[in-house]
Amino acid sequence: MTSMPDDLLRYRSEFPILERTNYMISNSLGAMPRAVYDALRAYADVWATRGVRAWEERWWMLAIEVGNELGALMNAPKDSVSLHQNVTICQAVVASCFDFTGKRNKVVYSDMNFPSVMYFWEAQRQYGAQVHMVKTDDGVTVPTDRLLDAIDEQTLIVPISHVIFRSSYINDAKAIIDKAHTVGAHVVLDTFQSLGTVPVDIQSLNADFACGGVLKWLCGGPGVAYLYVRPDLGKKLEPKLTGWFAHQNSFAFETGPIRYADPPFRFMNGTSHIPAIEAARPGLRIIQEVGVEKIREKSKRQTARLIEFADQHGWRVNTPRDPERRGGTVSIDMPDSQQVSRELLARDILVDWRPKAGVRFSPHFYNTDAEVDAAMAVVADILKARAVTA
Repeated sequence: MTSMPDDLLRYRSEFPILERTNYMISNSLGAMPRAVYDALRAYADVWATRGVRAWEERWWMLAIEVGNELGALMNAPKDSVSLHQNVTICQAVVASCFDFTGKRNKVVYSDMNFPSVMYFWEAQRQYGAQVHMVKTDDGVTVPTDRLLDAIDEQTLIVPISHVIFRSSYINDAKAIIDKAHTVGAHVVLDTFQSLGTVPVDIQSLNADFACGGVLKWLCGGPGVAYLYVRPDLGKKLEPKLTGWFAHQNSFAFETGPIRYADPPFRFMNGTSHIPAIEAARPGLRIIQEVGVEKIREKSKRQTARLIEFADQHGWRVNTPRDPERRGGTVSIDMPDSQQVSRELLARDILVDWRPKAGVRFSPHFYNTDAEVDAAMAVVADILKARAVTA
């Protein structure tokens, strides 16, 4: 296959791991920007030289600043994004704003959601939640019509993935949100597998809540997740999963019930995770500079390249073929796929394997067409060698 001219490759030098590996795993952990070394060194220097003064001089507002940087990537209004440790905590904060003991207590989601989120919502049954899980027919797509039908006047919350982690299927978020609003329900949109590789306009979607993390397509490392709350909801909701950062006057150290601060502090809880937030900034700045629209166009082309190669060899593709319904990953279930994944890793071709998906290949803006082709060629060689020795 012929490689295309690619001006995004000028960013390759910003990612040290690309010098020695074929990095096809940005859906799981994005490559670390070189500037993270400087960011964490600066964090340590501030702590070492300013001590407790760092809170007033830098750290207290850091989560707000980085929340706004994340918000800009999804067209969120200023001060509508709070930062947390992970997506499960984000969704727990949302759940704590609602009461599941009334007639409107239904939670609707798909079995294609990320399991951690399912575990959380299933656990809410003991608080009165009626959980309705819509099952996939093909292991790739979400049956949108059945999902929409399940959202009724008893539905309180619809936690749904924008892009499915297992298959890279893009849910029809707009249709889901519109149906939920028609019956008075709220949607929690998980954009973990979309933001940074698929354009997200949270205001156009009119999402109530959106959450995700920076460690995948945003190249921000573990420990930072984001929670968007639509501003009109942010002014009135009162999360019960809360803490001193959410108090109207944190340093008054008042006893008794909380007096909620304005968003985004209102949706925070305990002390911010400063080192992880500092480490997230270099990746966010690069993604902002590159532009998600450009990343998306390249992604559609390179994922099509992966599918074409798989088709030539007769390997099962567990990812949508329509580029408008496909995120940044291609899941290929070739023969002995789990062992193939292990052998690719041993050769410094970084991928991962998931049950009911196969090997997940996730090229990002810093990957070359030659790397895509090389990864596929090595798969063919591995399978050929296994066939000979079988």
